[in-house]
Amino acid sequence: MANARSSHRHDEMPKLAPGPDGHRHCTECGRVIYSDPKLATAAIIPSEGGIVLVRRAIEPALGEWSFPSGYVNRGEEVESAMRREVLEETRLEVRVGWLVGLYSRADDPVVLSVYHAEIAGGRLAAGDETSEAAIFPVDALPDLAFEHDDRIMRDWQAGLRLRGLSAG
Repeated sequence: MANARSSHRHDEMPKLAPGPDGHRHCTECGRVIYSDPKLATAAIIPSEGGIVLVRRAIEPALGEWSFPSGYVNRGEEVESAMRREVLEETRLEVRVGWLVGLYSRADDPVVLSVYHAEIAGGRLAAGDETSEAAIFPVDALPDLAFEHDDRIMRDWQAGLRLRGLSAG
């Protein structure tokens, strides 16, 4: 016979409370509710002595500059998602280089994977969800949209040094 706790159904998201195991529990039935993170991916694309950035035409950070980025769909390879998002936002085809890093923060459901990528084709232009696409010198970047962007740039530059490459 099924446990009453496991068969309880809610029409809407139940009220949750932290449990002793660190997971949130339904306040009505006690069932553990897992809120898994959402994976996003971004690319740092060197070009003409700088890097490719896009001005966001959607929230969050509408109107601000950022790396080409977007969400990974369920069942999609992360690297494929990065190539897809770059193409959608910049009209550039890219080859995946190396993983710059994974970025997450407490109480933020988004985990961001950032890759170094090389241009393989296409012509730089604004695409879906972007109002502009441009190349900026690394030492003259506009203010970037997200809190972790400065750390990502430092990590990318450290990765270049480790590989004996330059940023420009």
